[in-house]
Amino acid sequence: MKIAPFLTSLVLAVWVITIAIISVQNATPVSLKFLTFQSIQIPMGLVLAFSAGIGLIGVALLQPLWGLAGIGQGNSRLEEDAEFFVDDEDF
Repeated sequence: MKIAPFLTSLVLAVWVITIAIISVQNATPVSLKFLTFQSIQIPMGLVLAFSAGIGLIGVALLQPLWGLAGIGQGNSRLEEDAEFFVDDEDF
């Protein structure tokens, strides 16, 4: 059994449950303001759900771009450090 997909699913499930609980408890309508723009009044839980969904989609769309840019490839740095810290002493 691979642990990484399980942990990913578990974390995502906890976030979805948390957002669901918060959205049920926060049914008070709010309106968002950005510069001069203002939204209609919608429940706070719906705002949280939309924000989480947009964040998940945004990260999923940006992950391939991170691979192209070389972000998150820490192995090359570790290899450089491994070459620098070589112990040449003989006992």
